[in-house]
Amino acid sequence: MNDAGRRLFIPVTRDTLPRVSEKYPFLYLERGRLEIDDSSIKWLDADGNRVRLPVATLNTLLLGPDTSITHEAVKVAAASNCSVCWVGEDSLLFYAAGILPTANTRRLQRQARLSSDPKLSLEVAHALFARRFPEADVSGRSLQELMGMEGRRVQQLYAEMAETYHVGWKGRSYTPGRFELSDVTNQILTATNAALYGILCSCVHSLGYSPHLGFIHSGSPLPFIYDLADLYKRELCIDLAFSMTHTLAGEYNKYAVMDAFRTRVIENGLLEKVPKDLEELIGEDRGRRHRQ
Repeated sequence: MNDAGRRLFIPVTRDTLPRVSEKYPFLYLERGRLEIDDSSIKWLDADGNRVRLPVATLNTLLLGPDTSITHEAVKVAAASNCSVCWVGEDSLLFYAAGILPTANTRRLQRQARLSSDPKLSLEVAHALFARRFPEADVSGRSLQELMGMEGRRVQQLYAEMAETYHVGWKGRSYTPGRFELSDVTNQILTATNAALYGILCSCVHSLGYSPHLGFIHSGSPLPFIYDLADLYKRELCIDLAFSMTHTLAGEYNKYAVMDAFRTRVIENGLLEKVPKDLEELIGEDRGRRHRQ
């Protein structure tokens, strides 16, 4: 994709690398090779450019399509406490993550402590719902009451979007493995939700948290990702799905949908919001309050 302005991540060059004084959350790479040269990791892209990567200043390398990495490069990254994730283009899909034996688990321990304590977990759930519905009084509500309130509000949101964009809406539907059976609006919702989950998986792993320890959702592979995704779905997925239905004239086009989704992610500053939101929701301040 030549239009770099529509990509979530800018090309890696010497000028775009993070400063040594910073510990950068992640670096996305695609269409190239990571290997060792003079005991440091070098990035060789498809155009023949060669860039030395300061892995000691990176939390995570996100490896996109057509990217390879040598065994020695993995060893050097691990020695520098830089983890590796394998993702789709622009991290819109998340495939796997390498776990570092020496990784700092401070954030993971805090998340585990908060999620395993019923009282503390409910406090985080209240904070998540308060972010989504600032006008609602969520104090004193049980998790079941909060989820019931959420269900009603989401249904209302779908109805409002359908009326705003003059879209016929029969409800949310998706049959696993039968994507084509859904109408265009539901297809866009399914595709953009999956892309949002991919980005959030990369962010959560990069910042040292776990996608498996949630506060609202449970009984699913990625409960914390689903908790976070609900903070951003209205603008990034739901509004986009209804607004694009007429644009696509009844025929789903994955390239147009993903291009529009990338644009929304950039305009909404998602990659800047997620670390701040995580810190506010389950960061050191919350952990410190509960130790006092």
